Amino acid sequence: MNTKKPTLKKLSPSFGSSILVKQHIDKVDKNDAYWHFHPELELIYINKGQGKTHIGNHLSYFNNSQLILIGSNLPHNGFTDRLTANGTETTVQFKSNFLGDDFVNIPEMANLVSLFDLAKKGIRFKMETKAVMGPKINNLLEYAGLDRVIKFLEILNYLALTDDYSLLNADGFAFEAEAQDSNKIDIIFKYVNKNFQNHITLNEIADQVSITVPAFCRYFKKVTGKTFTQLVNEYRVVHATKLLNETQMSIADVCFECGFNNFSHFNKQFNEITGKSASNYRKEIKLIIQ
Repeated sequence: MNTKKPTLKKLSPSFGSSILVKQHIDKVDKNDAYWHFHPELELIYINKGQGKTHIGNHLSYFNNSQLILIGSNLPHNGFTDRLTANGTETTVQFKSNFLGDDFVNIPEMANLVSLFDLAKKGIRFKMETKAVMGPKINNLLEYAGLDRVIKFLEILNYLALTDDYSLLNADGFAFEAEAQDSNKIDIIFKYVNKNFQNHITLNEIADQVSITVPAFCRYFKKVTGKTFTQLVNEYRVVHATKLLNETQMSIADVCFECGFNNFSHFNKQFNEITGKSASNYRKEIKLIIQ
């Protein structure tokens, strides 16, 4: 059983290093994916894998490579449901002032400071940038000391200058919060993640965090900017995109498998959240070869 509590997560770079570089080559257990945040920014490169991208209030499903920069204190879940046999996931965690407060303020750092600010929305880089920067990120482990810092600054500089990206618009969700707030949100998200295929009443979810329904509704709207019902529908639609992508299930079967009990309601929610119908989504997925 996963006992990790994703309140404020403390990261410790290895001795003598200002940035933390980690690489997973083996299969990643999705039970290790949990809701957490930290003051460090996080650059994630997955060269082949699939899973959910859940950053702040952004939810989507991916079935390809990923290069994402997550801003400071932006809550996120672990990424990969699983990695293919030859897949790797490399993460670099660093503070915006990892080279000191004075360094951040020099004129030459202006583009990087803008990048770090933009990362509060969550940045997903596109194909060209992934192709150029992905191998360089993977290779960071081969360097140490100042060499690693220089290579990393080159990567950040490239990312700061490219316009080959889209924003996940996960802003408005960063925590400058107390740890207990984060713990409450963690309980809510874990419960939804486990039970979204069934009907979840407001009484039921409010009871999970031991507050009244009106207090829960106020708290949830304040922290996430949306209603609880909206969040559950987003979870269901994200799961639907996964099923439409990975299975041959009919769209009607996908609807009910995701916890919707009304086909027209499913279609309306899918359209609102993804901007297209489920049938068009499936057609487009078949055309995308990345």
